[in-house]
Amino acid sequence: MATKTAIGTTSIEALLKEKRKYPPPKEFAKRANVNRASAYAEAAKNPVRFWERFARELDWFKPWRKALEWKAPYAKWFIGGKLNVSYNCLDRHINTARRTKAALIWEGEPGDTRTLTYWDLYREVNRFASALKRGGVKRGDRVTIYMPMVPETAIAMLACTRIGAPHSVIFGGFAPDAIRERIHDAQSTVLLTADGGWRRGGHVPLKKNVDEALKECPDVRTVVVLKRTGQQINMQADRDIWWDDFVKEAEAYCPPEKMDAEDMLYLLYTSGSTGKPKGIQHTTGGYLTGVYATTKWVFDLHDTDVFWCTADIGWVTGHSYVVYGPLANGTTTVMYEGTPDTPDKDRFWRIIEKHGITICYTAPTAIRTFMRWGDEYPNRCDLSSLRLLGSVGEPINPEAWVWYWKVIGGGRCPVVDTWWQTETGHILITPLPGVTTLKPGSATRPFPGISADVLNDKGESVKAGYLVLTKPWPGMLRGIYRDPQRFQAQYWNRYPGVYFTGDGAKLDEEGYFWLLGRVDDVMNISGHRVSTMEVESALVDHPLVAEAAVIGRPHEIKGQAIAAFVTIKDGTTGSKELMEELKGHVTKKIGALARPDDLIFASDLPKTRSGKIMRRLLRDIAEGKALGDTTTLADPAVVARLKDQYGEEE
Repeated sequence: MATKTAIGTTSIEALLKEKRKYPPPKEFAKRANVNRASAYAEAAKNPVRFWERFARELDWFKPWRKALEWKAPYAKWFIGGKLNVSYNCLDRHINTARRTKAALIWEGEPGDTRTLTYWDLYREVNRFASALKRGGVKRGDRVTIYMPMVPETAIAMLACTRIGAPHSVIFGGFAPDAIRERIHDAQSTVLLTADGGWRRGGHVPLKKNVDEALKECPDVRTVVVLKRTGQQINMQADRDIWWDDFVKEAEAYCPPEKMDAEDMLYLLYTSGSTGKPKGIQHTTGGYLTGVYATTKWVFDLHDTDVFWCTADIGWVTGHSYVVYGPLANGTTTVMYEGTPDTPDKDRFWRIIEKHGITICYTAPTAIRTFMRWGDEYPNRCDLSSLRLLGSVGEPINPEAWVWYWKVIGGGRCPVVDTWWQTETGHILITPLPGVTTLKPGSATRPFPGISADVLNDKGESVKAGYLVLTKPWPGMLRGIYRDPQRFQAQYWNRYPGVYFTGDGAKLDEEGYFWLLGRVDDVMNISGHRVSTMEVESALVDHPLVAEAAVIGRPHEIKGQAIAAFVTIKDGTTGSKELMEELKGHVTKKIGALARPDDLIFASDLPKTRSGKIMRRLLRDIAEGKALGDTTTLADPAVVARLKDQYGEEE
């Protein structure tokens, strides 16, 4: 199934024809943490009590006096309770047999590896937390983290939570403009980075990007730099300090701050349809309860598991299922720095074989890429340690699901296809592998304690429409940082008191959810949400561009590819050279993931009479479909000209 961005243009034919079903393997179900279908009914009877049971499995300095206060659109969970996230991820394990258990197994792209036990990680986090406090970071200060996938990134996050300083992690693929914008919005004064990172054998210039961004960030007073690649960088006196020097002689123990359950844990910026990134706020008690519960039940965690979520820590999946969920459960989590094709296309499978990974959680984009490369690469490796597979980031088409189940899982591993968002904090729609009969391409049912529905424009329950969440859940966002109006407008105005996800969905006859992709102007590129407005803004920033419209078109590997329709200024001629220059300009302004796949020069763009660009028609053109209604266009002939041009470009 090709993922599209609006219900009206989403193909569901493949879903309608999908009849294959995969019940839980008997041996798996027998040993599963959850193997009773009654778990759903029990949670539905009293969802708040259901979440309280998980919360009680965490360590609290002070118990809550009330589990939930709900005044739409704001929820407060575990009111009055005091806890600390790093304490729950580390301290509570070191006085048990887990003290010497591997907490984090890390592999760098060049092949270097490190294993940190829970005791090792505890010591490193305490030292860095002490150094942050000594460096003037106080409870409530925002700390920006722009680092590669190395253990120190997780150490920095946990250290921030230890002292009560919310972190803002920026994906290492972002360019200076995106870094600067996020630093300004978070009002950070401290930034943690590295000289660089490894990617496909080359160096990612992290510190160079930071230096460019900070030319317009005078409030940043400290930049802590980790030595990773050894590349030549500039160190600014009185601002920049090497990581090793920063932690030198720091106290070995840093007492954990007793945080209120509703204190902010972190900010994470996600693209928005208005162009300006949104600072999603997650708090302490509810978020940790949600990621703890879902990691335990969705992935059927046991003490012997080695869990690998392949996501970058710069995205919410990395926050929730590389760091906080696994460590709160006392499991072994795996991090890998590089790409799946370095030095060869069997790298992921070599990692699974080498470290005895039992659970692998990755994106449909990656799975489709592996399919394209062929079975020979996984067949080179022993994948018999695997017992569960997971999918995250976008809807997975049935063909890719079945390939994943058969070739990677050997036909013995359940596949948990999960749906959730940066805003939701943790998984919301998912199979429970010991209970759920799986259907390729369906995320199946809401997690126990979650209430979801599919509505039409009138707010009526329907079989295909808009996915909504009708009751509060612990990990839900508590707002957009410094922008409550946008929070209300984006998520709560369409249906009063109901959370609008922005995704389309279909319900089948058994109540299974089939996700249909975004219904707004945010594209899903390789599992990453990229705002059309951000890409358009970067294009129009070029001096030769007059106007730009960007849409996502179906792509067999990435889910969606970026197609940009560009109107250049009079007197300028569109050429292959200018096309490449504009693509490179977007890369420089935002980052490589936002580089357009297609760039079409247009003399005009299809607009309504009020001047609004009709992206629906641009999608139709890019997808080669019969064109929809053009009666509202100011100049209907524009569409025909564009269609001819796009065909020529292809």
